Amino acid sequence: MSKLHIPVDAHDHAQGPADAPVTLVEYGDYECPYCGEAYPMLKAVQAALGDQLRFVFRNFPITELHPHALRAAQFAEAAAEAGQFWAAHDLIYEHQDALSEADLFGYGRQLKLDPVALKSAFEGRLDARIQRDFLGGVRSGVNGTPSLFINGTRYDGPRDADSLIALLSDLAVRA
Repeated sequence: MSKLHIPVDAHDHAQGPADAPVTLVEYGDYECPYCGEAYPMLKAVQAALGDQLRFVFRNFPITELHPHALRAAQFAEAAAEAGQFWAAHDLIYEHQDALSEADLFGYGRQLKLDPVALKSAFEGRLDARIQRDFLGGVRSGVNGTPSLFINGTRYDGPRDADSLIALLSDLAVRA
């Protein structure tokens, strides 16, 4: 069973309390159709668990399969600098079929992001952050997306909301 190579820390994009009894980490690719399918399910899990869950997203763009994945991750990281990571994350997954650079600049205007900062992100300014997530995933045994880790251990069980909610709720109670 794989373990999370890089522990969750203040550098991560996280929703929920740092002291939540359960931490769920997703290594995701913004253009991956399976991540797109998982998005509403993970939102349902977050809603059901509330403060019992800390949800963390880490970038794992599989550029060989998804030509817009890196650009989308760069957009999300530029949005993070403006305190808009989760808004960008949600916008990308809700418009997964429109991830061209022009589309992303449009989303940037919607989120009131600085276009110069966004352009420099597209030129690689934030790629070290994305690479850190990606390499941490590789070292943790991630070989596809979405990959989930619960409290530091890779989870390969059922991926429906009810199963995850039941498992995570049980872990929260036992914590």
